[in-house]
Amino acid sequence: MSNYFFIFFVILLSLQRLFELKKSENNRRWLIAQGGREHGAEHFPFMAMLHAFWLIAMVAEVWFLQRIFIAPVAIIAGLIFLLGQLFRILAMRDLQERWCARIITLPGKAPVTTPLFRYLRHPNYIGVVLEIAAAPMIHMAYLSATIFTILNALLLWVRIRSEEQALNHDNNYWASFAAIKKSGQ
Repeated sequence: MSNYFFIFFVILLSLQRLFELKKSENNRRWLIAQGGREHGAEHFPFMAMLHAFWLIAMVAEVWFLQRIFIAPVAIIAGLIFLLGQLFRILAMRDLQERWCARIITLPGKAPVTTPLFRYLRHPNYIGVVLEIAAAPMIHMAYLSATIFTILNALLLWVRIRSEEQALNHDNNYWASFAAIKKSGQ
């Protein structure tokens, strides 16, 4: 794969993220209009910067450090990336208007308990983890894959704790999933 094809891939990925940010902002407005409350807003700028720099870093690494393309690694990385895309798309589908890049809860509303969310606590974040690790490896940008996977893990550690506390406070999150496990659904 030439550097230009990889750059084209990252441009497409960037456009996808911009489209999703637009959708997220529309959903944020809807959630707030429905009485939604935002939580953890202080770490959102760091998340936005991490994702932007991830896109830039992998291209810079491939271009300036002249990373070579290794087809077997690219195929595996591409499949892992697609799996990440699948998790994120399914999570967005199940959350519908409740999907947002920010943490916003609708007080009093039951948490989403579709099968995807019953069996995976955070399918959207699982998808993001897979994408951040795999996309750079499509063209052997292993420094970007490593550094941004670590930074993303640290950020998700903060974000998931904040999100689960907010969901539990506003939506009885933990009790809802405990009841599902007891009933065997």
